[in-house]
Amino acid sequence: MASPRPGPWARLSVRLRTTLAAVLVVAVVLGFAAGALVLLVRDSLRDGVEASAEQRAAALVQQLETDGLPGRADEDDDTDGGDADEPEELVWQVRGEDGTVVAASQPGLPRLPTAGTEVTLPGADEPYLVVVEDAEISEVEYDVVVAASLEEVTDSTRALLAPLLVGVPLLLLLLAGTTWLVVGRALAPVERIRREVDQITGDRLDRRVPEPPTRDEVRRLATTMNRMLGRLEDSRARQQQFVADASHELRSPLAALRQTAEVAVAHPGALDDGELAEAVLEESIRMQRLVEQLLVLTRTEAGASGRPLGDVDLDDLLLTNARRLRRPELHVDTSGVGPARVHGDELALGQVVRNLLDNAARHARSRIALGLRAHDGGIELVVDDDGHGIAPADRERVFDRFVRLDEARARDDGGSGLGLAIVREIVAAHGGTVAVEEAPLGGARFVVRLPAPARAS
Repeated sequence: MASPRPGPWARLSVRLRTTLAAVLVVAVVLGFAAGALVLLVRDSLRDGVEASAEQRAAALVQQLETDGLPGRADEDDDTDGGDADEPEELVWQVRGEDGTVVAASQPGLPRLPTAGTEVTLPGADEPYLVVVEDAEISEVEYDVVVAASLEEVTDSTRALLAPLLVGVPLLLLLLAGTTWLVVGRALAPVERIRREVDQITGDRLDRRVPEPPTRDEVRRLATTMNRMLGRLEDSRARQQQFVADASHELRSPLAALRQTAEVAVAHPGALDDGELAEAVLEESIRMQRLVEQLLVLTRTEAGASGRPLGDVDLDDLLLTNARRLRRPELHVDTSGVGPARVHGDELALGQVVRNLLDNAARHARSRIALGLRAHDGGIELVVDDDGHGIAPADRERVFDRFVRLDEARARDDGGSGLGLAIVREIVAAHGGTVAVEEAPLGGARFVVRLPAPARAS
């Protein structure tokens, strides 16, 4: 099933996406903040205008109740004599119970509406806010209506909008540029890492990516990649060494076969048929054993045996292989073998037991002692011999591939230098360890520790 195509947003670069996201988020926040600021300022100024109108209405009520109604409806001591075509910022009317205007701040004013509303007066550019107060003169009820212009509110709101409309886009532009530069500088080490990785090939695994001085995710990425490159370099070196060693080991039986064949061709009759067949068979068996061990080692390292795992009785494997080794000149002591079971690959664990016992038989003088017991929550398998032992300096190297501490004798005995390497790989694959110690018999002691199988709850 084909993977869905990425959308337009996903096709943008990280730098551009980060810049756009930052600008979008800040634009939304600033938009709401600017709108809230304008509304708050407008409401505050409107409340101030309303308070001024109420104060003027209260003052008029007090004046009317003290001095009574003025003589004429179009005259008032507080008026400035403004033109009726252009209302003042603050105008008022006094209306009787029947709604008749009995006094006004300016002549020709239209009848003002009730309180709490806005009205547009003739000749005015902005609406007026209207408030009403009650007054009682000579036991007669009157309404004092005051209208205050909202022009100052509108002018102040417009004056606030102008810098916001200019400043917010400039701020967003500054934010976009800053984000673009900062993200670019933050991603610069990534680009340097990419260029370096692009130049790394199978023949140049010694190269490393630059690690930035900052302690952030990019530095951790570079450190992780360098560790990965180090592992790849080590793996390639081991692989090359393995191929070189395998080629060297295979060259010996092939050279022997070729030499025998050349002698038989150059000097017919120098080798009888039985001697020729025996030489060919011996070298063929040796080469077959080496190839089989190479395959076992390769599959063990790859973890690709493909065989099912199960509970394995190690004591049965140990006793079976011990009977195979018994001969008059070699005594195999199995008194220390107790019942023990592990979870794993039976064929692979059989290879471990067989290699350890073959190695002990190859180096023992006359005696081998086997042990198997539970130890520290796991299983401990011990193989002792009375041979020459292994020097402490060689006890780790003996598990390397193609290592023979006695090169000539190991070849003659059929050793390939892979048996103990196979043991270590199989034991490690089963979560265990293998080590060499000094045996009580005077030779080498190989100790294998494996985890015990988990018990069903």
